[in-house]
Amino acid sequence: MARPHLPRRRPAAPRPAGTPVGEPVAEPTTPPGPTPPAAGSAPTPGPGSKTGPTTGSTTGSTSTATAEPAGTPVAPPPPTPRARRTGPARILDATPVLLVQAAHPRQAVATAVLMSVAAALADRPTRELGLVLLTVLVGQAMLGWHNDLVDRRRDAAHATRGKPLADGRLDPGTAWFALACGLLALVPLSVAHGPTAGLIYLGSVAIGLLGNLTLRTGVLSFVPWAAAFATYPAFLSYGGWGGVGTDEAPQPAMVLLAALLGVGVHLLTALWGLVADHEDGWTYLPLRLGLRLGAARLLALTALYLGLVTVAIGFVGTTSGLGTG
Repeated sequence: MARPHLPRRRPAAPRPAGTPVGEPVAEPTTPPGPTPPAAGSAPTPGPGSKTGPTTGSTTGSTSTATAEPAGTPVAPPPPTPRARRTGPARILDATPVLLVQAAHPRQAVATAVLMSVAAALADRPTRELGLVLLTVLVGQAMLGWHNDLVDRRRDAAHATRGKPLADGRLDPGTAWFALACGLLALVPLSVAHGPTAGLIYLGSVAIGLLGNLTLRTGVLSFVPWAAAFATYPAFLSYGGWGGVGTDEAPQPAMVLLAALLGVGVHLLTALWGLVADHEDGWTYLPLRLGLRLGAARLLALTALYLGLVTVAIGFVGTTSGLGTG
């Protein structure tokens, strides 16, 4: 006869010390912790797990996404590299080309050529004509660099074209270095015309530099231009070669006409920036005239004015000469 199978009794839990006999002992509870996953289900990550939470479960499929732990810094995207120009466009971004562009080359070349022509009409020797051309060209380039350095933020705000300092293609430190080198070259070039002529031209450049900082936004904006141009006849009449100048003073009429010429050049160069200057609240002479006459009429009158002054300079130069001697 087979022995009946009896269920095995679970061992009794140990009785804690001090518990009276006959009092039931509480069953041990399951310690807190992660619950074992049921059969066929995805495991649930517990504390410290590197696996992110499960999201987006649907019938028949389960999709999971891994999330970054809270507080993890997100790295910024890499900067987009600026497209490098190739061919002729790359040459235009070369530092020497940008320095030429920032020097106001058209105004610089025009002024230097006109001064050389005036020196030729004053019967200056040919070797001195080249010296006049180079000296004036360096001085005008310095004025152009300084002007673009002063107006760098204004030009950037107005998105002015053709300003490498404003659009970031030319570093301001490079322009300041070029300006310093220009000064080191201008001093011996100016003195080569003679002490008096050299000091006069250096004074003319100093007036232009101050004009970039003062008076340019008000009604007296023409004063630095008139004063700088008024020194040109004296620079030519006192000029010589090899540091030996002359003692021939300029004709007073030539000084006056040169000052009037400077006012006309100021009007002409200011015409292209009247809109931006008006937005910035400038009240200088070209803007006042432009608002009253209109830009087109002001341009026509300025051209006529410059033509008349040039004719007067030529008349005085041919009848009385540049100097008083």
